[in-house]
Amino acid sequence: MHSTRPAAVAGMFYPANPHELDRAVRGFLAQARPLDAPRPPKALIVPHAGYVYSGPIAASAYVQLAGLAGRIRRVVLLGPTHRVYVRGMALPDADTFATPLGPVPLDQAAMRSLADLPYVGKNAAAHQLEHSLEVQLPFLQEVLGDFALVPIAVGEASADEVAEVLERLWDGDETLIVVSSDLSHYLPDAIARRVDAATAQGVLALDPRLSHEQACGATPVNGLLLAARRHGLQPVALDLRNSSDTAGDPERVVGYAAFAFYPQGEARQPKEAYHG
Repeated sequence: MHSTRPAAVAGMFYPANPHELDRAVRGFLAQARPLDAPRPPKALIVPHAGYVYSGPIAASAYVQLAGLAGRIRRVVLLGPTHRVYVRGMALPDADTFATPLGPVPLDQAAMRSLADLPYVGKNAAAHQLEHSLEVQLPFLQEVLGDFALVPIAVGEASADEVAEVLERLWDGDETLIVVSSDLSHYLPDAIARRVDAATAQGVLALDPRLSHEQACGATPVNGLLLAARRHGLQPVALDLRNSSDTAGDPERVVGYAAFAFYPQGEARQPKEAYHG
């Protein structure tokens, strides 16, 4: 029987009305700048707070997918679990994920290809209320149109385990990897900027030793950094801000960053604004 994981944070993290959501996402993308790169990015790191806080930063990554609808056919989406403890990584027990913009089909064959890994299993509860994956979907729907999704909620796992999952699903330019992570949490603005700048340097150095104090999605980020090293990808910093830059209290900020990973030497300078 067909099953759908309904939107859990529509109306809280982003607009529940489809027209308002579409307008908001398009507005963020219109303010972002794509790089001039001959090939699409293989991977992105994006934040997952409410759009009022991190929407502009996320858009700086998703605008890199402008013009790639129909070329990117599958998105492997990883994010940390916030509400349910998971040993390893959790796949949903569903056929589609829903947002106000419509359903997103899940790639069942890709998920079955992970079935022999002892640290990957189905766990509907881990996905039921998890926002780190859901908030990425409206951006992906806007820029890619139709695509198949492999949503992975990452719990207590190692970077090597995450990297092994990514290797299984790597494929070619038709597959995009997205890792959802915010940076530091609840530090004063000046301290957060120093901490987050150091974290960004670690990402750019492909150093897979980030702590959870540096990034709530440190585990999937570290796994991506390991895989990026093996595949010769070059990370590019697209945006680095915190909640005091958008809508938050400067005494307790959350850090946000966006990165894109390209084949070595293929990322260039920003082009004109997004006009999707």
